[in-house]
Amino acid sequence: MKITKLTTFLVPPRWLFLKIETDEGISGWGEPVLEGHAATLAAKIEEFSDFLIGADPMRIEDIWHMLYRNGCYRGGPVLMSALSGIDMALWDIKGQYYNAPVHDLLGGAVRDRIRSYCWIGGDRPSDLVAGAKDLMDRGFTACKFNACAEMQIIDSYKKLDGVVRQLSDLRSAVGTEMDLAFDFHGRVHAPMSKQLLKEIEHLRPIFIEDAVDSAHIGTLADLSRQTSIPLCIGERLHSRFDFKPVFEQRAASVINPDTAHVGGISEMLRIAHWAEAYDVALAPHCPLGPIALAACLQVDAVCHNAFIQEQSLGIHYNATQDMADYLEPGHGFELKDGFLKIPRGPGLGIRVNEDFVRKQTEIGHRWRAPVWRHEDGSIAEW
Repeated sequence: MKITKLTTFLVPPRWLFLKIETDEGISGWGEPVLEGHAATLAAKIEEFSDFLIGADPMRIEDIWHMLYRNGCYRGGPVLMSALSGIDMALWDIKGQYYNAPVHDLLGGAVRDRIRSYCWIGGDRPSDLVAGAKDLMDRGFTACKFNACAEMQIIDSYKKLDGVVRQLSDLRSAVGTEMDLAFDFHGRVHAPMSKQLLKEIEHLRPIFIEDAVDSAHIGTLADLSRQTSIPLCIGERLHSRFDFKPVFEQRAASVINPDTAHVGGISEMLRIAHWAEAYDVALAPHCPLGPIALAACLQVDAVCHNAFIQEQSLGIHYNATQDMADYLEPGHGFELKDGFLKIPRGPGLGIRVNEDFVRKQTEIGHRWRAPVWRHEDGSIAEW
């Protein structure tokens, strides 16, 4: 079997899909997207096609290393996100060839379903209580949200108190019926993060994501030793080599690598199993589209340390289209009581509605992250 064609589809709200075709009529789908840089990823896929046309899609490991190690430059968000989408599609092809879900080819599932959480509150947290209660009414027992808006490297106690008050009001409203994950989103620098972690420790979040920017692994390790709250990192790390200092320095209790950014299913599995050796939990990052989520679920199926799965259902970015719109009816995701069922169909376990995808490509998107500034005019972390 040989790869004959790669086609990318830029579709709303902010996604990029990839279809890889073969000379035996088997096709696979991937999601090689980096939020805000979809066109860049489409160009990278086109460049990678020079190496892929004519290759045997069943040799996933060989292709992975060929693309990763080609030339002088490797790693980073663009190259690894492109490689991620290709890797997903190759696993989808292999699963369809053997008429088995990817997780069966990886040793078989250790679970039938995984707990899931959704986002509430928007880029700047608002209406958190209403959002959490709506999720509770729909059977969810966990949610995640931005814990604060922009914050200076040293900010005021007034702002700090406002953040604590809002989070405390939410905890009071939902009690212990809803687990809360706070996302600092790299907006909080070390001096303020140290204070904020202390002030909210009693609220017992299930984890805190990106308590500082991912570049500061040593700082995160220091913070981890100062708090009982599980700290989480991973969405902005892009290979096992990026995770090496996280494990060596015991910087986090939870990791959330993104299958669409970290090198696909292949690299995600390496990182996840490595994390288990350090007793670190896995909570895959995925505020993206349906193909990325399907890839995550195949990983969740075989990783014992996976405990919860992010998804983008109803997230504030999906105002125009949502995940289910791009899938064939009856071949999407099964969600019940806050749990996502592990798909049992061949390959990634879903069926993409290609006709709908092609129609949405005519609309496309130019999604960009917002530009924020502090009161003094300096750029703020989004």
